Amino acid sequence: MPDKLRQAALNYHSQPIPGKTRIALSKPMETQYDLSLAYTPGVAEPVKEIASHAESAYQYTNKGNLVAVITNGTAVLGLGNVGALAGKPVMEGKAALFKKFADIDVFDIEIDCNDPRELVETIVRIAPTFGGINLEDIKAPECFFVEQALKERLSIPVLHDDQQGTAIVVAAALLNALEIQAKTLSNIKIVCLGAGAAGIATMRLLQQLGANPQQIYLVDREGVIHSDRPNLNEQKKSFAQQTDARSLADIMQGADVFIGVSGPKLLAPECVATMAAKPIIFALSNPTPEIMPEDVLKIRADCIMATGRSDYPNQVNNVLCFPYLFRGALDVRANSINEAMQIAAVFAIKELAKELIPATVLAAYGLAQGLQFGATYLIPKPIDPRLKEWVSGAVAKAAVESGVAKI
Repeated sequence: MPDKLRQAALNYHSQPIPGKTRIALSKPMETQYDLSLAYTPGVAEPVKEIASHAESAYQYTNKGNLVAVITNGTAVLGLGNVGALAGKPVMEGKAALFKKFADIDVFDIEIDCNDPRELVETIVRIAPTFGGINLEDIKAPECFFVEQALKERLSIPVLHDDQQGTAIVVAAALLNALEIQAKTLSNIKIVCLGAGAAGIATMRLLQQLGANPQQIYLVDREGVIHSDRPNLNEQKKSFAQQTDARSLADIMQGADVFIGVSGPKLLAPECVATMAAKPIIFALSNPTPEIMPEDVLKIRADCIMATGRSDYPNQVNNVLCFPYLFRGALDVRANSINEAMQIAAVFAIKELAKELIPATVLAAYGLAQGLQFGATYLIPKPIDPRLKEWVSGAVAKAAVESGVAKI
């Protein structure tokens, strides 16, 4: 990062007060009478109500609009295992996005624990405080165990945003890109570079949406994940293919789609040249993609390109999803975030991209002329105010129809 931008980021986080979030009061506390209601003796009444009927906590406390954003700091951004405390700025940022876009309150919680079982036990013990749990920046494969264990033990929504959040936004963008390129999900060859939380979850969701499991190829640091490779973990093993291809270059030949959730500059231009006609490349490593858009377009003018960056078209950003996914779940007091709710979010994001863009969004991005659905506008901009209505509404409806909503 350039020195000027680095200092600006540090100043932003430290001034005028440290951090990005704070707690605000929601009730008056100006008089003796106010205090008698807020604390003793008045506070005893909701205590007794909750003790006799646990669900009334949603009526008398902030539980129903409070999400825990939790990390152990083992996979923070592209920085790796920096530790729980160093992950706090990211968790505060996540909290700020929840509040800004979906008016959800958040406690960011950084847990100094690398043992996945101990991490689960810690989260279970604090879970009564919250209406939902958002896991973040926990390394694979431990993240899969942690998420599944919490889902089995808790009756509130649990989401690992690096998994489902990424998968939902990628899927929405990819479905629109395929539509533009006149291709169908069931008939394409997909190569995913990166077999961690985001890669595995994205490929799982694409299968649920209709991708052919026999045409999905995962590539990790050791090359193509194939059926003859020893010592594969459970998640990778489920994607192992019978193939003679061993390198990324081998498997990219004839590929319709490349999805990168790995690291900078790992996709060579020569690989792009061997892809099928009208290819789609989602190079999502941040801040430096697997390949830069300008390098792709020098080789393939027929390619649709997306990155995770805001300074290029088609930014694939989880903020399009996670605030609204939780908003919809909390509004109907869902006990989980299930497949139906995730798919509803995919199609809500996908279809919103085809609507006319509000002038306020164009102004925020300094655009004099309107964007329209096409190769350089696959999904809505993150600050589009309609996301809350479209995505949260679709998620809430899916929760009700799938039977996981309590209200």
